[in-house]
Amino acid sequence: MSSVAAAQAGSPDSGPTPPRNAVDRYFKISERGSTVVREIRGGAATFFTMAYIIVLNPIILSSGVDKYGHHLNSGQLVTATVLTAALTTLLMGVIGNVPLALAAGLGTNSIVSLQLAPKMTWPDAMGMVVLAGLAIMLLVATGLRERVMNAVPLGLRKAIAIGIGLFIALIGFVDGGFVTRIPDAAMTTVPLQLGGNGHLVGWPVLMFVVCALLTLVLMVRKVPGAILIGIVATTLLAVLVEKVATISPAEWGLTVPKIPHSIVSTPDFGLLGKVSLFGGFHQVGLVTGILFVFTVLLSCFFDAMGTILGVSDEAHLLDAEGNLPGMSKVLMVDGIATALGGITSSSANTCFVESTSGVGEGARTGLASIVTRCSFGLALFLTPLATMVPTQAATPALVVVGFLILSNGIRDIDWSDFTIAMPAFLTMVIMPFTYSITNGIGMGFLVFCVLKIATGRWREVPVALYIVGAVFAFYYLMPALGLAR
Repeated sequence: MSSVAAAQAGSPDSGPTPPRNAVDRYFKISERGSTVVREIRGGAATFFTMAYIIVLNPIILSSGVDKYGHHLNSGQLVTATVLTAALTTLLMGVIGNVPLALAAGLGTNSIVSLQLAPKMTWPDAMGMVVLAGLAIMLLVATGLRERVMNAVPLGLRKAIAIGIGLFIALIGFVDGGFVTRIPDAAMTTVPLQLGGNGHLVGWPVLMFVVCALLTLVLMVRKVPGAILIGIVATTLLAVLVEKVATISPAEWGLTVPKIPHSIVSTPDFGLLGKVSLFGGFHQVGLVTGILFVFTVLLSCFFDAMGTILGVSDEAHLLDAEGNLPGMSKVLMVDGIATALGGITSSSANTCFVESTSGVGEGARTGLASIVTRCSFGLALFLTPLATMVPTQAATPALVVVGFLILSNGIRDIDWSDFTIAMPAFLTMVIMPFTYSITNGIGMGFLVFCVLKIATGRWREVPVALYIVGAVFAFYYLMPALGLAR
């Protein structure tokens, strides 16, 4: 962690402080060098940086259509998304005691909407998600999932964390409009460009720049709450700009920063429990059904793995061997979140990399997750207010935190050993290049196994890692083998 982040979060080397009360004792707030104020600040920062999922998940799921031409109701999806995020984040705070927030996983919701639903009904598709969650819980209960994670060498774990840092920084730049995709019609091999046309144009992009600079200035000045102050201040400024300037809604993207006419909305729980566990197998057959479940499981399994390690490392919660104490509890909650997402029709819920924003504010315990949960709970009734925060005011936090993660881990990789360095490099760059944490981890594991075998050092690779490498190899070969639809 940088000296700025360390100053905000408290030094991990200062030694544990005796607990002040029962809450302090349960969450180990003083022991981890934090304070209640930092946990509250961190939990709020995490919520604001991931609040976009309240809008984005319903858009992704409602855009899909099932085998019979049915769409999911957007209003019901908002309720399902917020409710599930609140419940799963609460479980993570109380049981896992880590500053990790959960919500509908980006990527997995696309699998459900674009790959599963068109082959079956929506309840069938959500049943596949529930089955994937149950499988994850079984792996955790048998200890296999934790053994797989502990088998990963420390260099690759650091690379996973760094890759996530680069990935969330790119997400911040893209979602904030600072970087955009060049349309295929441009007939160029360059995929991204500055701004919308090679230049920074428009008020929304200016809001992103202002927020990023304000946050950086506050951080180097060691102002407590720098990230959250940047988000709130820029939101208020964006509301003012929207009032006085002529800006099309498309320029803002998903959220236009306007003060809503009413800040209260009534939740619609119509999608809860609309799930069919095994109906999908009748629709697509046993083999294809198993592969669908496996696809969801694989996405949730390794996306969560990378996020948990990355956030825990940034929060200084890993031990000397790079393991997270109480990992089995964290992984079990993640499995429950996957299944619960299917039950509520919000798609699989998983740990969010945006939790690093809260860690950057000093969050170190599950109390921050409780605060995030309370924010989601309020959003269940105050959705118009929660969604007035424009993307341009929230995403600069991802860029800042991406830097903090990178600076914390890059020196810990043994760059002189190419059997570690090359897989680590590929893990780091493939995540942002392919917009997928799973792809980065998979390619890193595969190359690590191949290089160890090629150098005659195959005994250094745990058996579990060979198994995972083989699973990834099969996963990537599925389309070529005609096993993926």
